[in-house]
Amino acid sequence: MRQYYYRYLNRTIKFTQPSIVLKNTIGDLIDIQGTFTKLARKAHPDDRLMVTYYNHLWEPILKLASWLGWRKRVDEQNWVSNQDLANLLSLSGWETISHRTRLLFPIYIPLFSKFINSMIAPLPLINSLCLMTWAVARPIQTARKEYSVSIIIAARNEEKNIPKIIPSIPKFGKWQEVVFIEGHSKDNTWTEIEKVASQKGRVMVQAFKQKGIGKGDAVRLGFEKAKGDLVMILDADLTVDPKDLPKFYEVIASGLGEFVNGSRLVYPMEKQAMQTINKIGNVIFGLLFSWILGQRFTDTLCGTKVLLARDYQKIKRGRRFFGDFDPFGDFDLIFGAVKQNLKVIEVPVRYRERRYGTTNISRFSHGWLLIKMTWFAFQKFML
Repeated sequence: MRQYYYRYLNRTIKFTQPSIVLKNTIGDLIDIQGTFTKLARKAHPDDRLMVTYYNHLWEPILKLASWLGWRKRVDEQNWVSNQDLANLLSLSGWETISHRTRLLFPIYIPLFSKFINSMIAPLPLINSLCLMTWAVARPIQTARKEYSVSIIIAARNEEKNIPKIIPSIPKFGKWQEVVFIEGHSKDNTWTEIEKVASQKGRVMVQAFKQKGIGKGDAVRLGFEKAKGDLVMILDADLTVDPKDLPKFYEVIASGLGEFVNGSRLVYPMEKQAMQTINKIGNVIFGLLFSWILGQRFTDTLCGTKVLLARDYQKIKRGRRFFGDFDPFGDFDLIFGAVKQNLKVIEVPVRYRERRYGTTNISRFSHGWLLIKMTWFAFQKFML
């Protein structure tokens, strides 16, 4: 059983390799908190600690297996629940990013074991009964930092909204720039962007025409042109108020999170901002993505997302794992952030009606995208 367990463990970890790995050692430690504290004192802010251990619910089964001679006899061990481990990590200077459980059937039987552990073990409720558990944590950051800010705005057919954007952006960060990416508009969006770019003000402006197709392509171009330490995505339709951007900035500056995702589903929305069926769908898919990804997501398609430029480069380098799969760019960033073990924080925003133009996303393409991305995420993170 132990040999199969280790082989399965190595096969199922699909995250970027953490800096520190404690593989099934916390059961034998005399002082778990003391060990975590020593590691935290030497850890770099970008380090990740992975702790693998046995699910405490399996204690009587494993003891019975040892008594029957099916498992090597071991001395009395520490049995730590997920909550106990999260508390010990917090007391020791670590913040838990995610928990995972795997391996429902630890004995190798050809085909049967693979089916149970790949298809049945990931299912909700059943997943909590798995034998193998691991947690990923990062050092708790206490020092506040200030960053320069690049705000990426992909714009298509947003002529009337462009002049309103920069006056609506509050002052925060060391300095700010706005990077406009215009995407094959049929109105005078590019002309308005050129006017804004020619004006002198406290915010620097860059403007580029997109050669590719889709918002995802536009956002990636904006990230490549951005010069700031911290990059933000703001939708040009202004359905999310730019005055909310300092809230996103504060999460990064204070060290509370490393990938900040907006959530439109907390505050009441304006009447025509989102159809009821779309809202229900977003809630359901948010629950599914939270289960699959191991971090909380309530609104995966909110356009406002924020992260450090250096963390985006990590996502970019790891993009080969997922491929070019996402025309809108939201899931490219979300999946990449989870794979890189970035701490995800959601910031509630008020979602407003579009004042000009029409949305570039239809209800049906939106829904079909969520279905495809759910299956894609399940394959990449759960199987």
